[in-house]
Amino acid sequence: MPDCSPAVSRQLDLNPVPARPPVLAGTDLIVVVERRRDFRWPDPGGRIMTAGAYAAAGPGRPRRVINLCRHVDYLSAGYYTSLLAEARGARVTPALRTLVDLADRHMADRHDLADLNAGLAHLPPPPAGITEHTANIYFGRTPDVGLGDVAARLFQRLDCPLMRLTLVHADGRGWRIAGVAALGLDAVPLAHDLVFMNALEGHVRRRWLRTRAPAPAFTLAVLHDPADPLPPSKAETLDHLARVGADLGVRVEVIARRDYRHLARFDGLFIRETTAVTHPTFRFARKAEALGIPVVDDTTSILRCTNKVFLAEALAGHGVATPRTRLVTRATVAEVAASMTFPAVLKVPDGAFSRGVERVMDPDAFHRVAAALLARSEIILAQDYVPTAFDWRVGVLGGQVLFVAQYHMCPQHWQIVRHGADGSHEEGATRAVAVTDTPPAVLAAAVAAAGLMGNGLYGVDLKQTAAGEVMVIEVNDNPNLDVGMEDRAAGPVLWRRLIGHFLTAAGRVPMPGSITPAATEHAATEHAALARLAAVRAAVA
Repeated sequence: MPDCSPAVSRQLDLNPVPARPPVLAGTDLIVVVERRRDFRWPDPGGRIMTAGAYAAAGPGRPRRVINLCRHVDYLSAGYYTSLLAEARGARVTPALRTLVDLADRHMADRHDLADLNAGLAHLPPPPAGITEHTANIYFGRTPDVGLGDVAARLFQRLDCPLMRLTLVHADGRGWRIAGVAALGLDAVPLAHDLVFMNALEGHVRRRWLRTRAPAPAFTLAVLHDPADPLPPSKAETLDHLARVGADLGVRVEVIARRDYRHLARFDGLFIRETTAVTHPTFRFARKAEALGIPVVDDTTSILRCTNKVFLAEALAGHGVATPRTRLVTRATVAEVAASMTFPAVLKVPDGAFSRGVERVMDPDAFHRVAAALLARSEIILAQDYVPTAFDWRVGVLGGQVLFVAQYHMCPQHWQIVRHGADGSHEEGATRAVAVTDTPPAVLAAAVAAAGLMGNGLYGVDLKQTAAGEVMVIEVNDNPNLDVGMEDRAAGPVLWRRLIGHFLTAAGRVPMPGSITPAATEHAATEHAALARLAAVRAAVA
């Protein structure tokens, strides 16, 4: 377990363990250091090379490179070592992308590290007055008892040979990862010599002498806001997506709004924040399109789906059945109110998650609520109220049904989500349904409605009356997708098809079972154009 006592740390430094020569087998393996004296341990086989010598060596046959330079920040000797190694076709750790990631001061806030906090739950609290602890990690190993699993997982995640992990402790929350930084060889104390040498040898034997799995050929960025109380996908779902992606040769990386300037590093963008036109999500989608990388949701889908006026006009114009809907302006409030059957529903065009949707029971309530909503929007919608125990939700991806679910109303409430005055919310039950058990009329209406919005990912909400009539309520461009919820009937194929959609859209060959033949044919022309754009982007990056 972490021992936060400064006295213990000082004592360790005064008791070094004699180092034995590492076994650096493999004729093509080299270890690059900034200065030769930085590597104070024996060098059997002449594997140690300075960064300057490596840069001067020029291109040659690809080698296996361990970059142990003490400085790895932007344009430093270590940065150029990894850059040159990748340019020369070498297999290098850490990779250049890892160095860029570690330079991010907010690395520990990212979702892909925050999930490791669960591995710290077993650690005891620190002595009184101590709230921070640091641990050195060498190739996934650490001398700190109790942190072995977290150290191994950090190295697996970041692939940085030498790291310093900073933990903080807070009452009620326990230990949390506060920071991860790359270390230089000068930061390895004498007391850690044996741990370091064993870790280096173990890494060489395990990772460098065997054929390594190919690096992911595709990196999918997932835009996510961990502070969102109603996210379209929860954190554990994004973890699951990352595991599925790894099986398909795709690296899934959760990003935040601050990563906007780094978007060109990725091959695809999956937006898992609630979208809006006047919102950073729209800027992300627009930039992805400018870069030529596939994005869900695309700007056209956001523009169309987040405005219920567009939806109403498009659905009505193409004969898709909906509840009777009227557009309301300040000039037509009285006319529309007189034509409605009560109860009725009033909606602002850009509402989401049942926000901005009000049920009115009589003309007086209609006028009062309409006046309040018209203060937010020049046009609102009035719609017949169609009571049902649940709404159908059909997920459509690339024109094909991805999943089907029933979203039940909250108990004693007329909506799927009930919002409290204090900001709290309650959701009704979700029941996944197999596509084969879904009424054909529901599927047909959903696919038709989604097709009017584009070729992305949509959640089509429908109602089916007791008489069997099917009506589309709305089309969502950012539908909920969570493990154990929408995927319960569709199973693992849902996530494989989702990953496959991005691969196909980028002109890549997806893994078997990750895309349907119909979807592949539908997007063939677009994919070729996107592939050309991606090639141009890579050439000028």
